Amino acid sequence: MKLKLTAWAVFACSQISHASDVPTAVINGNIDQRNTIIALTHATVHLNANKTIEDATLLLQNDRIIGISQSDKTPNNAHIKDYTGMHIYPGFVHMDSSVGLPEPDKKPPFSWTKAETLNSTIPGAYNSNEAIKAAYDAAKVYTTDEKTNAKLRAAGFTSALSYRKDGIMRGTSVLTHLADWPEEKSIITAQAAQHYSFDKGSSKQDYPVSLMGAVALIRQTWLDAKWYQQQNEMIDFDLAAINKTTQLPKIITSENWQQSLLADKIGNEFDTRFVVKTNANSYQNLTAISQTKQTLIVPLTTPDAPAIHDELDDWNVDFNDLKSWEVAPFNAALLEQHDVKFALIPSSSPKGLGSFLKDLRKAHKNGLTESSALAALTTVPAAILGQTEIGSIGKGQFASFIVTDGSLLSEKTQIAETWVAGTAYTINGIPDLLPGQYELSKGEKTYQFELNYEGSKMKLSATDEADENKYKISPAGNFVNITVEHGEQKDTYFAVIKDRQLMPLDDNDWQMNKVADLSDKPNEEKKESETDEVALPTIPKPFSAYGLQNIDRNDTVMIKNATVWTNEDDGILENTDVWVQNGRIKKVGKDLSVGNNDKTIDGTGLHLTSGIIDEHAHIALLSVNDVAVNSSMVRMQDVVNPHDVNIYRNLAGGVTAAQLLHGSANPIGGQSALVKLKWGVDRPEDLLIDGADGFIKFALGENVKRSRSTQSIRYPLTRMGVEQVYRDTFTQAKAYEKAWSDYNKLSSSAKKKTTAPRKDLVMDATLEVLNQQRFVSCHSYVQSEINMLMHVAEDFNFNINTFTHILEGYKVADKMKQHGVGGSTFADWWAYKWEVNYAIPYNASLMNNAGVVTAINSDSGEMSRRLNQEAAKSIKYGGLSEQDAWKLVTLNPAKLLHLDDQMGSIKVGKDADLVLWSDNPLSIYAKAEKTMVDGVVYFDRAKQAQIESQIAEEKQRLIALSKKSGGKKAPFKSMPAKSFECESMTGYHEIDQLIFSGALQ
Repeated sequence: MKLKLTAWAVFACSQISHASDVPTAVINGNIDQRNTIIALTHATVHLNANKTIEDATLLLQNDRIIGISQSDKTPNNAHIKDYTGMHIYPGFVHMDSSVGLPEPDKKPPFSWTKAETLNSTIPGAYNSNEAIKAAYDAAKVYTTDEKTNAKLRAAGFTSALSYRKDGIMRGTSVLTHLADWPEEKSIITAQAAQHYSFDKGSSKQDYPVSLMGAVALIRQTWLDAKWYQQQNEMIDFDLAAINKTTQLPKIITSENWQQSLLADKIGNEFDTRFVVKTNANSYQNLTAISQTKQTLIVPLTTPDAPAIHDELDDWNVDFNDLKSWEVAPFNAALLEQHDVKFALIPSSSPKGLGSFLKDLRKAHKNGLTESSALAALTTVPAAILGQTEIGSIGKGQFASFIVTDGSLLSEKTQIAETWVAGTAYTINGIPDLLPGQYELSKGEKTYQFELNYEGSKMKLSATDEADENKYKISPAGNFVNITVEHGEQKDTYFAVIKDRQLMPLDDNDWQMNKVADLSDKPNEEKKESETDEVALPTIPKPFSAYGLQNIDRNDTVMIKNATVWTNEDDGILENTDVWVQNGRIKKVGKDLSVGNNDKTIDGTGLHLTSGIIDEHAHIALLSVNDVAVNSSMVRMQDVVNPHDVNIYRNLAGGVTAAQLLHGSANPIGGQSALVKLKWGVDRPEDLLIDGADGFIKFALGENVKRSRSTQSIRYPLTRMGVEQVYRDTFTQAKAYEKAWSDYNKLSSSAKKKTTAPRKDLVMDATLEVLNQQRFVSCHSYVQSEINMLMHVAEDFNFNINTFTHILEGYKVADKMKQHGVGGSTFADWWAYKWEVNYAIPYNASLMNNAGVVTAINSDSGEMSRRLNQEAAKSIKYGGLSEQDAWKLVTLNPAKLLHLDDQMGSIKVGKDADLVLWSDNPLSIYAKAEKTMVDGVVYFDRAKQAQIESQIAEEKQRLIALSKKSGGKKAPFKSMPAKSFECESMTGYHEIDQLIFSGALQ
């Protein structure tokens, strides 16, 4: 292709000059004030995703479209450009860019052993937490970046939403034209949207270090912004900026589908809506994502296939990663199938922008419709931003569009030009000859071949794979030689290019005509096997190997002839039936009649018990610890992960319910989540126990006072300081309560003249503790501290609910009984750190015998699967009866969690959380055969062999698919699944130990 400087080029330059002039700029020379009208004729114009005009004329003036018609009539003074055979599409809008902005500071490493950074390091009247950067105004620092603009235009983008990707509240973005103009003319909207994330970015402050901490910070900051409008005590530029821009669209970046659901939850709390920029893994929980009705911003990602050469590679690649590799390219199509509205953006990988059109076409090949693909790049982004001048082609809109030499999603189509607000930028250039499938005929000879472009170079190739002829085209200016070689014979055809067609020059007895676009198959009917329907891959639910099975949701069943451990006065009943109806225990007795449609389970030779309840667990969570001294504002409900495989594994061990606790990094930790283990549900809320009381984690001892960090400056550093934290906090909460009480007593007129107290989520949660509306589970070891906290609670007129771990509980069991606190301990852990040196395995029995409500807990996703055996140890160590030992993991934890009215024993009216055991449940040989929650069997050992076989078969299918796949393959080793305990930071035990030791930062 040869580019020629014609009158057209001169007029295009005039457009550029006019469009980029800044009215207030100093003029040094002449001014070109022509308002040239340009007519692009005979083009196929795609006005939007659903409407196309053939053989249309597009009229442009300055930066706007002034008309569209199918008439050949153009204004007399218009400069005409023939776009015959070309397609014109609305320019794409990039919804996740940082073009023109300075790079943010790098994220500092987290250090457990160095001195903490407790306060903001940012000078000035900004928010006290430097992860809040709401005052950042991208428009004020935006500069035209010609190099990046050119790359974006080459991919079809004509405008971009640019913001700084740093912090939890990231300030406002700027919407810009991707033209190489002065900033004054490039900016479309100076403040286009507010931006959020769950990542604190470059903040040097310790808090927050967790996902639930980030959520708590968002909540508190929004509440502070509301309060800030009424107060006159201080200036905070960030809070002021939040209030000033509160009506803008809110866009939040999520790292996974769990965070997408969390964004919906926060938005609902504050009666607002987030647009969610995802990490392209929404396919892992499509039902829940679609139910939120969120609009998403979705990167187009096509992961490399894992390189699998031998059994070691096979072992190193997890089922989930293999399945993700298979399903990820279908993400956009699956979202469309589930009626999710979304915008598309390039992958964030270094090659993402360069491969964007290729990735877009692959998504189309994988089932994404053309109309949805185009809408996701044009009208949907415009709608998100409330922009009416971009995203489609229409009169009065910006003249921002792309010109292609074929249908956009055809594999070999190239972008010829990108127009940005009336300025044309050449990408591959308008082709001299239109690409397509051609037929050349001379006499009885007929040849069919494809003409396409590689960049600006013409290339011919046979249409039919069986065609052995070799085709070559050699352009020279406006002249072309076409050579056809068949064997030793060579035919040459000489022609001139006119109106993008070839006119023979050597003689007139041959002709060449375009017969089809490159994407079509001329003169060929579709084979019977070919269809427009794309087979979408099956998706396990949950997105896990054990999600391949289907759960029977029937919650009515009769269990016949079992040995029933009631945990009630009836004790253990032989040859007894239990009828479950609608998820509750309906009857317990012998020879109960069965309805015609009732499911029956034969319990002969099996033991039926209530489900195990783990009073202290950290499974099914996305993070566990935050580091604020008082972290009572963080909520474990915010980070519940319903797809954690540990739910299934715990069901296999007979566990049906658990308290999911915050870790032990602080004297006052976060609010607990009480859950039932239901495998296969979609939303975190589906696990939460309806109507359960609120609980909160407190902690004492070495973890709280940072014993392993010699450089720590965080108060408290001693056990005495820990006590003072509680006393100060409770005193402050009382003062907070009084301030609100005094305010609420004011008359309506007085309230209008008085600033309300600042709503403080920390104080709200602390007050719930003092008022016995939220109950304390306290991590504890040493008797002196156990005594201390009971005394502190009594001084403030409330009771501690549970001491957990409490390995020296046997020393103070009488005082615990008097205070009314329960104990939830380990069966036989000791000597794993200094403060447990006096632990004994008789602890549980001694507390139980002293009248303390005593439970055995796990604090471990592994040990929780054998809590039946942990309970049995108290028969050996302390001589508990079988029934009392069994209550340590069933009825007693139910009492500690205030749930014994609905679980913990087999009694009419209680929830049917039941386990059928192969043997006495306290035996080391006992296995959970069936585990049901609310009457639904979520684990069935009789099906386990089939499930394991199905998993193995599916993994081998995925491995074979990976080996057969073309393209790049990458060495791959799956990360182990996260596993949390009290002290966990990352969920990876080895990494956490390196952090704690200071070896890793």
